[in-house]
Parts: sequence; C-alpha cells; structure tokens
Amino acid sequence: MFSAFTNSLKIPELRSRIFYTLALLFVARVGAHIPLPGLDPKPLQTFFADQAGGAGGAVIGLYNMFTGGALLKGAVFALGIMPYISASIIFQLMSAVVPALSRLQQEGEVGRQKLTQYTRYATVVICLVQGALLILTLENPSRLFQGYDVNQYGHIVIADQTLFLLSSMVFLTAGTMLLMWLGEQITARGIGNGVSLLITVGILADIPGAAHALWQLVFAPVGVKSLGAPELIIMLVLFIVVTMGIIAVVQGQRKIPVQYAKRVVGNKVMGGQNSFLPLKVNYSGVMPVIFASAILLFPQQILSQLGSAFDLKFLVEFSSNLTPGHWVYYVTMAFLILFFSYFWVSVMFKPVQIADDLKKYGGYIPGVRPGAPTAQFLDFVMTRLTLAGAIFLTVIAVFPDMLMNYVQVPHRIAIFFGGTGMLITVGVILDTMKQVETFLLQRHYDGFLKKGRIRARNSNVGSAMNEAADMQTVGKLWLVLGTIFLIGITAWAIKYFQGN
Repeated sequence: MFSAFTNSLKIPELRSRIFYTLALLFVARVGAHIPLPGLDPKPLQTFFADQAGGAGGAVIGLYNMFTGGALLKGAVFALGIMPYISASIIFQLMSAVVPALSRLQQEGEVGRQKLTQYTRYATVVICLVQGALLILTLENPSRLFQGYDVNQYGHIVIADQTLFLLSSMVFLTAGTMLLMWLGEQITARGIGNGVSLLITVGILADIPGAAHALWQLVFAPVGVKSLGAPELIIMLVLFIVVTMGIIAVVQGQRKIPVQYAKRVVGNKVMGGQNSFLPLKVNYSGVMPVIFASAILLFPQQILSQLGSAFDLKFLVEFSSNLTPGHWVYYVTMAFLILFFSYFWVSVMFKPVQIADDLKKYGGYIPGVRPGAPTAQFLDFVMTRLTLAGAIFLTVIAVFPDMLMNYVQVPHRIAIFFGGTGMLITVGVILDTMKQVETFLLQRHYDGFLKKGRIRARNSNVGSAMNEAADMQTVGKLWLVLGTIFLIGITAWAIKYFQGN
C-alpha cells in the first residue's frame, strides 16, 4: 500500500493531477478563513461552544461541518458547496418525474451539458436566497438560535445592516460559485470527485481541533472529569470498529448472476458469457441521513418558537423531545432514515428498465423468467437490501449523539465516530483511492491492495509527459499558493505570540 503512494508520484500525469488537486483544495481552505467585511464571528463561536449539545448548536454544527468551519468563521465561503449540491439533487430527482429533463438526460453529452447549465443557474438562485436568510439571521440571531442573548454574546453584524446584506449576498454567492468551479476543475483535471473532496477536506480540517480536545480530555487537571487509559483504549477500538463497519457496508453488494445467451452474428458466435449485476447494500448512500437530519431540525425550532410565543407548554415539551438525548428523537430519526432510504431507491433504482435492458441484450437471471418476473425479482432483492442499509445508517447516525449525551464525549471528537461526516469521508476516500488505483494499473503498477515492488516501468514515458503538458501551469500556481501559505503562517505566528 505504501509503495502505491510512492508509485503515484512516478507517473507524470498522475503526479500533475495530484498536485493540481492539492493546490485547488488549498485555495478552498484559504477562502474558508477570509471573513466577510462588517462581521464579528466571535459571538457566534462563543454561542456554539455553549450550545454544542443543544438544538441551536446542532443546527449550527451540522451546517458548519459541511462548510468546513467557514460558517463559524464568518468567511466568504460560509455557504459552502451545499447550494450546488442542493441544486444537483433537485434536478436529479426532477429528471425522474419531468419528461423534458428525462429526455435531456438521455441525449448524451449535449443533454448533460444543458442540465449542468440549468444546475448552475439554480445554484445562483439558491445562493441568493440562502445568503439573504443567513445574513438576516445573523443580524437578528435570536429568531433562529434559541437562547442567544445579544447582551450576553454581543452583536454579530457590526456594520450597516442594509449595506452588509447587499454586499454579503454578493460575496457569499461568489464564494459558492468559486467553490463550484474548483470542484469542476478537480473533477476534470484532477483526480476526480471534486465536490466530494471539497466537503471531505472541510470535515477533516477539524482533526487538529479534535486531537487537541482529546488531549485535554485525557490530561485534564485534577478535579476535572478526564478520560482514563481503559476508556481511551475503548474509544480507539470503537473508532476502528465503526470505520471498518462503514467500509464494509459502503463496499458491500449483492451480486445477482446474469447469463447471456449465445447469438450467431454472421460467422461469429456472440455472448454466452457469465456476468453479475451488483446491487449495493447502501444504495442511497448518505442522502437519507442528510434529509432526516435537516427535516428533523426545523420542526423542533418552529414548535419551540410557537410554544414560547403563545405560552403553550405542551409544544415546548414536545419540541424538547425532538432534541438529541430523547427517545422520541431517535425513533423519529430512524423512521425518517427508513422512509428516505426507500424513497431514494424508488426514484433512482429502476428494475423495469434494468429488466428490459437485460432482455434486449439477451441476458437473463438463472431461474427467473425475462421481463416482468425479472423486474419483480430485482425489486424484491433491493427492498430487503434497503432495509439492511437503512438499519445500518440509523446506527451510524445516532452513535455520535449517544457518545455526546450519555458518555459526555465532546462534540469535536464524537463526530468522527459516525454520523454524516464519517460516512461522507469514508466513501469519498474509497472512491478517490479507486481513481488513483486505475491510473496505477493502467501504467502497470501495483494498486493499493497489493504489496510488492513495481512490476514494470512505463515504457512510453514520452507520451505520458505529453499528456501532462497542459498541467505545467501547476508550478506557477504552487509558487503563488506557497507565498500565500507563508504569509498565513507568519500572520498566525504573530497573532499567537501576541496573545501569549
């Protein structure tokens, strides 16, 4: 495995793609630390630290995780890449029900480019709406964040509200569109999965903070609750077990055997080979957890505000039961994950179309008649696989909340023991390794899952260098980014020593 990382840098094209990807990811992380003019993020950070276990902290924490910490920093990338993902999901779902979009999706590259253009327009609209709502919330934080007291925490917006609203909407929209462009460039000229890599890097950016919190928890002063050696070992074992479980379920699939009949085309005999149809255990991925978490947060906030406004105690009590730590919350979360798992599969998985394609190309499942019986069999199998995947998603989604509420593990540590962030991180890392491994195997190198020396060097180094000729601008880009990095390190060091 370690030799595979070394071999990755020996292929000119792959090396250029890796460096190009790292350079653009660095640009994304720089933008997550550039604050909006006229905004003071310290009150919001203080409120989040006080409410990390409550509903208000859950709202901020979920969105802050997807933005890579840019929200709590009041950065120009505070909206993150989520508006683009939301627009993509909207058009992906609409393509299954709107005939015009469905026809575009089937028109090949031209249709996909048209859908991409529509998605970008929708991203701009979503950015403007979300940006305006975010700025209005920061100007009056008590509307959304229950318990926020301006006299206690201070004002978040310190500039003229009207001018700040207009300018910040432009900055936030431009920040999201820049992230969208970076993700597309990483997909086209990097190692792929550009948008997913941006989210993953943002989640992993909190690893130093989590390590510092774990250090403080282990070496806490006398009289403060600390984490002993047995508890630390148990946590490490749990982390390994959870990671292994996520990998197993993400990679797990049911292989349906497919037999292709022999056909005589002229003087040639076509077909007759055996294959299989892979059905993933977790077909819907992380989407049910995202939908369930987002939907479950809003009723809690609405019912709490209505109960406080009209002095209805039963609404206040019911809204408090929808927060982590109560059995109503976990039951509702499990039901929503189960519902959205089957909803996503019903929209995206088309057994009738798969059965028709198999019949068209002379394929059939042994023991199952072609046509409608094949579609019914695939639907039967996928229904049971979806149930297993939904149960797994429920366990992974509630496990960090269990650690926070019952074991008193800090939020920064608990999010790495499951939940949405861990699912996204593991899935994206596995996909990225597959992308890199494809390059290695094409160049006759060992992949990540094989040990040993290089089997054979690339005999056509000249053509590989020609393929990477358009990537030579990366050197100049790294020079500029290196200068920015040195300036940032110097500024951080000066601020650190002045604070001490």
